[in-house]
Amino acid sequence: MTSGPDTQTDGPLIPPRWTGLARAVAVVALLFVFLVGVKGMGDGFKLLGTDVLDSFFRATSNPFIGLVVGILATSLVQSSSVSTAMIVSLVAAPDNPLPIANAIPMIMGANIGTTVTNSIVALAHMGHRGAFRRAFAVATCHDFFNFMAVAIFLPLEMATGFLRKTSALMVERLGGMSGAEFDSPIKRAIKAAVHPMEDAIEALVTSTQWQGVVLVVLSALLIFVALLMLVRVMRAAVETRVEVYINRFLGASAVLAMMVGVVVTVMVQSSSITTALLVPLAGAGLLTIRQAFPITIGANIGTTVTALLASFGVSGPNASAGLQIALVHLLFNLSATVVIYPIPRIRAIPIRAAESLAAFASRSRGWAFAYIVVLFYGIPALLAYLSNLRAP
Repeated sequence: MTSGPDTQTDGPLIPPRWTGLARAVAVVALLFVFLVGVKGMGDGFKLLGTDVLDSFFRATSNPFIGLVVGILATSLVQSSSVSTAMIVSLVAAPDNPLPIANAIPMIMGANIGTTVTNSIVALAHMGHRGAFRRAFAVATCHDFFNFMAVAIFLPLEMATGFLRKTSALMVERLGGMSGAEFDSPIKRAIKAAVHPMEDAIEALVTSTQWQGVVLVVLSALLIFVALLMLVRVMRAAVETRVEVYINRFLGASAVLAMMVGVVVTVMVQSSSITTALLVPLAGAGLLTIRQAFPITIGANIGTTVTALLASFGVSGPNASAGLQIALVHLLFNLSATVVIYPIPRIRAIPIRAAESLAAFASRSRGWAFAYIVVLFYGIPALLAYLSNLRAP
């Protein structure tokens, strides 16, 4: 019997398992590039010199300026994964590391900055008032949840050091899991991959400080490109399943919906993708803000995995501090969830605020642009500028 085109096996058809293998290899390679970028950035900060870093650290010793730096940096790159990986590198720098106390408000700011993507996605629905109102409400409930989280935990942290002390205790309990003691072939391979880049920069640039600048910029590009490609690879592999999971669990309990948000975000390595998928569903009337809210909170927790991965790419005497700030990110999002979500009256605050803003923006849609530009870019940039003017 002659085989038809669907059953022919002697052609150039690539077995499906090969596609899966290629994706797995790509994911491993991109994670390696990401960790090389984290290690290179730490070495670059070391080369910058104490004067440059001291001036930055003095500015971020004000927790509100640290918060602004986190918001602005994340809004510009539209990825909290990139900004938190950079913060991990700063904290774990071999010499003159960023103090944990300075880094915590930056982590909180990164949580706020990452929500700008949802609001931008919602603007695609501006042609239809009802769809835009629904989409913008779902997009901005993430904003208001993170605003509330910062309003609660930044003053608490300033008064008690709750996140810093708890994360330090966790690092002590974890012991050998910290990057400082993670001596393995992978760690040695990361160091070996960074050296040629450092040698090439040293051969081209004579000034040690400028070598640090070039190394930091190249490492940041490696982190950004690696995460961008990783998100694309993972999204291509699981996008259909992601949509199935979200649709299947729309009417599920809040805890299960949060777990879906966590799992999907870990799978695609981007909370922005998880939450951005909810916006068109809301615009089409298939999803309510109360159904989307727990998934959004789960995505908030899932995105902390990237900083934890970055903490295993650092080495040296301050590597445990890199793990500590990654745990701060996780603790902050978990604590905010525990404090805000279980109590109905508190849980209703970000939902009602988002609905009110969306209703107002749908009547005068230019305000939606103003909200995004002013809140995520204008105010942080202005505060950073004013802080620079006041600096000695």
